[in-house]
Amino acid sequence: MAFAAFGSSAAPVEQAPRKKSWIAWVLLAPGLAYLALFFLTPFVSLILTSLQAPVEFGDVGQYQTAFKIENYATVIEQYWPHFLRAFGYALVATFFALVISYPLAYFIGVTARKWPLLQALMLTLVIAPFFISFLLRTLAWKQLMSDDTPLVHALKALSILPPDGHLTGTAFSVIFGLTYNFIPFMTLPIYTNLERLDTRYLEAGADLYAKPSTTFWKVTVPLSMPGIVSGTLLTFIPASGDFINASSTFLGSAQTQMVGNAIEANFLNLLNYPAASAMSVILMALILVIVGIYVKRSGTEDLL
Repeated sequence: MAFAAFGSSAAPVEQAPRKKSWIAWVLLAPGLAYLALFFLTPFVSLILTSLQAPVEFGDVGQYQTAFKIENYATVIEQYWPHFLRAFGYALVATFFALVISYPLAYFIGVTARKWPLLQALMLTLVIAPFFISFLLRTLAWKQLMSDDTPLVHALKALSILPPDGHLTGTAFSVIFGLTYNFIPFMTLPIYTNLERLDTRYLEAGADLYAKPSTTFWKVTVPLSMPGIVSGTLLTFIPASGDFINASSTFLGSAQTQMVGNAIEANFLNLLNYPAASAMSVILMALILVIVGIYVKRSGTEDLL
């Protein structure tokens, strides 16, 4: 009887597939419309502009619809040093921002938990630069690094700078400006991640007789990797396209120009819109490739 009852058990009833609700599409419609209007449309326009050709016997700045793919080869041949400087400066600035920001974020997110007022004060100091214009902050550092300042005189007295040396207009000043301006973008994601860190993991490492350095590299760093990846992306991507710090008006010179400066010059001064658009497309494509490889290698694909 038991076997018969077992054998005659009813087969599970297959449930009909749930229909997708149209409400989800209604809720998504404003966001999709926004992306189509303010991202997809300008992006398509940018690509079409990058393929334009000058109007024959036309004035400067007059172009017509074409499929001039040679524009990309021309800007790569002419401006490849600007691309190298852009990614080189951005990479070095991202590294220094990480070196400065990680201890700061660790102190705010882990060490200062016992003192909420100190934690709030430190976090406010990190966010405070956002209340001042990016341009003003960079211009202030130009004034501090100019040739007649006590800082430069002290560096020359210590023989760190030669007697005829300068701080502004050098790769050092550009990388310094990038690092300083993007430190909050690095600190905040790491702090957000470390603030949720369960300190019992650190206590467990000490109970197992692990050295503090071992606990840091084997426990803290892996658990904070999403914050590190987010911070480096938020720093590297805008730093690669930055054109303010490397401008001769601020901390740079003609020898430190990045691709952002070349895009600005072609768009505003030379009125060479196809060249500026082609450089913009190439810059976006290179950043996407670099970011994709970096996220894949770091094992944090969910951030994409």
